[in-house]
Amino acid sequence: MSRALPKYNKRRVGLAGGAAAVALTGAVIAGTALAGESSDSGGADARTLAGPGTISCPDVASQLPAVPASAQAEVTRNLALLDQQIAEANKRLVDTVGQGGPNFVQNAILGPLEDKRIATVNRIATAIGRTADRPAGLDSLAPCSLDAQGGPAAPGEEETGGAGAAAPPAEDAGGDTGAGGGDAGAGQGGDATGAGTISCPDVASQLPAVPASAQAEVTRNLALLDQQIAEANKRLVDTVGQGGPNFVQNAILGPLEDKRIATVNRIATAIGRTADRPAGLDSLAACTLTK
Repeated sequence: MSRALPKYNKRRVGLAGGAAAVALTGAVIAGTALAGESSDSGGADARTLAGPGTISCPDVASQLPAVPASAQAEVTRNLALLDQQIAEANKRLVDTVGQGGPNFVQNAILGPLEDKRIATVNRIATAIGRTADRPAGLDSLAPCSLDAQGGPAAPGEEETGGAGAAAPPAEDAGGDTGAGGGDAGAGQGGDATGAGTISCPDVASQLPAVPASAQAEVTRNLALLDQQIAEANKRLVDTVGQGGPNFVQNAILGPLEDKRIATVNRIATAIGRTADRPAGLDSLAACTLTK
């Protein structure tokens, strides 16, 4: 049985499948807001970012079906997190004005934000899918855009979020295959430039028996994990000397972790359709840089 979501961020939410519209609240659920952060940021706050522009993202809440009562708290928490991610990205947009090259905003802000959103909407879909039909296509709502003039966001888009919490979008949204099979536990793609090499925990070795019905999807996503590491190592070489002391963490390792979270969640979901869903794969998402 479905239950109305609480009011959230003063937006009206249209629920698919004929469900009545519900309102979501601007107050972040207790325990989900980060300490010292505001629980309600309106569109006017984002509009103050006139110099670097404003990031706008598609509205996820309005695209959800009726949310089962058992999933309501988790869905609401992740909707709050989506707003939080936009607010952080807008803050970073201001804090990094003038940094990096012409693709800095895409590579260091919009790309990582998209990967964060992919992981978050996948958690929303998984929560709903435990007791109802899993909503499809939420990944298509992950990409965000920059309004360089700081003008109003397009209708139906989130203009800003609550406070605080990622790489091409096509690969995470579509689960494209990459070269090789399985995950590279020891990292790959070292170079002679001194940039170092990225190493990630091996996912394949931590999986339970994979049902035959999930084998193709699991194999495809294991290949994607390898592809993500190879791309991150290439970017490590291509961006040597760019950004400040935290550039590699913020623009390469952080986005890579978000991509891996989205990918291992797809693996867990594929297995969980016909067997016990493996837990704790998210713990394998973080990677390290070896000089």
